[in-house]
Amino acid sequence: MSMDNRKRPTGSSNSGNMVYWSSSFPRQPARVLIVETLPPRWSETCTVICEALDNFLSLACSLEGPCRVPLLSLYAISKQQECLLPFVQVRGNLARLRSCVEELRSIPGDGCVRGVARGGELLRQAVLDSMQQFKQYTRHTSTGNQANNHPYMEATVVTTQPGRSVVRQLEMGLKDADLASLKRLLVVQIENEADWGQENPPPEEEHIESEEGLMLGTEIDLQRVENSAFAMETVFKAWLHEQGGDREHLHLLLPSSLDTPVPVCLKCDMQERLISPALIPLSPNLGVKTESVRDFLPSTKGTTNQSIAPQRLKVIKTLRADGVCESVLYGLPLVIRPSTCWKMDWDEMESNHNLFHALCHTLRSRELFLLLQVEPTQRSTAGGSGVFSHYILQPSPTLSLLMKPVASRELLLPCSLPVSTQDPAPDALQVVQRCLTQLDEEFVFNPLTLSSNLYQHLRSRTLLSQPRYPYSMQPAAAKRDQSQPLEGTKNTGSRQPRQPRNQGRTVGANSKVRATVAPFPSSSSHTFSSFSSMGPPPAKASRPPLTLLSSGSAVRRAPAPTQQHQENENDEPMVIQ
Repeated sequence: MSMDNRKRPTGSSNSGNMVYWSSSFPRQPARVLIVETLPPRWSETCTVICEALDNFLSLACSLEGPCRVPLLSLYAISKQQECLLPFVQVRGNLARLRSCVEELRSIPGDGCVRGVARGGELLRQAVLDSMQQFKQYTRHTSTGNQANNHPYMEATVVTTQPGRSVVRQLEMGLKDADLASLKRLLVVQIENEADWGQENPPPEEEHIESEEGLMLGTEIDLQRVENSAFAMETVFKAWLHEQGGDREHLHLLLPSSLDTPVPVCLKCDMQERLISPALIPLSPNLGVKTESVRDFLPSTKGTTNQSIAPQRLKVIKTLRADGVCESVLYGLPLVIRPSTCWKMDWDEMESNHNLFHALCHTLRSRELFLLLQVEPTQRSTAGGSGVFSHYILQPSPTLSLLMKPVASRELLLPCSLPVSTQDPAPDALQVVQRCLTQLDEEFVFNPLTLSSNLYQHLRSRTLLSQPRYPYSMQPAAAKRDQSQPLEGTKNTGSRQPRQPRNQGRTVGANSKVRATVAPFPSSSSHTFSSFSSMGPPPAKASRPPLTLLSSGSAVRRAPAPTQQHQENENDEPMVIQ
């Protein structure tokens, strides 16, 4: 699975941070789930499938940001074909989807079926019926751009029969059907513990090549999984990946070698490893949302600093340092050091310092990490069961620890990358080695050597956003005009209303007011006259005459780049040199 390379920023409503996703999310395919509920195996797989589906829908319906699963339809195949759920939108529809899962759970698992052939025929009918319903749905929702949001569908068949046998039956049954709207057909075979332990687990997914070219343009894959809720959740969570693939996502540029002056370009795709916690509408005190440092700070509404209790993190495991995968860590890291709170006495502070030093030394010498779990407070568990956030503590050479949030099972997305057991091609190995020899090597990484051009960008952005006034005014003069009462007027405790332009031409107090203001440009004189003809404004709305110019047409802002221009700039792949 791959993703479209165009990146588009959009704000998350619960975190106030920028969350990035690609423009291929609106083109996610509609999903059809066909579950085989044939007895007697249904009694073994019913609880597993329903629990995994219930967990997945709870997550998919609650995710903010782009819609990753736009439409879902569910079929049950037992003694007959039954459509439990026609195509419905997933987001914000959890109650209806959960009722459908309960209906699937209520299908009895005992009885008998005529044979495997009968089950294969019902699977074929379910695939054809789902494509017909998809055509009808897209026809009724073809107004505007909605038809382009889900231009095709993907079907997933969950069965306990031998997977290759089901694939052959579907190939023979669908060879004469119009499969233009079906882009992919996945057959998931659930194996029991006895079959799973007899031989080494097969590859997670294998592509089945049709000898007769029966489904032109349609992929058919076979996936074998064990009979567990986690394995089935992995199958469903694959739907959350971006389904693009129109172009590569980034170009990795290696320096040119001595033989060829052209840089070596590696074209790559990107894939999410976990769901960003910023897309989950939760607000624990110290928890899964760590996209901003504000998420670490406890809520101070209605409380004082003295009444806020410290966050409590419980150490639950020790981890080998080389056994922690960096891809499951996310968010902002925090440096943990011994406390220097002034309320602690000297003996307590010294004892605490010694214990902290001993912990850092032990973790470093044994190459261990600590796994932490946040103890939920009574306030967070008042409305439900609470969210248990987890963190990892890493030792450092200094007297400190580094704390990083770690993703839990609910946030992880499937990522089955093959382990390379073969040596690379000799010619490719020589090219890469020659390119890497052109780079400087550092034994200790120093981030002070990196510059992101942030200061220049902020300055240029600020200058472009400032209004362009036709004249300038000294800050001191402006301050005097606003703070000191006008000469020749009696200070009554409130500002005097500004006199119209056609009055006050005699030499007096008002002439001094006009002398402190720069002459109005000729292009804006008609604007000032239109305001003057309205007479003096109320006293509470009185302002210095200078501000009247800013309401005219002379004040202009620099034009901001349009959204279309931004999208065109983001159409190119990301280039990393």
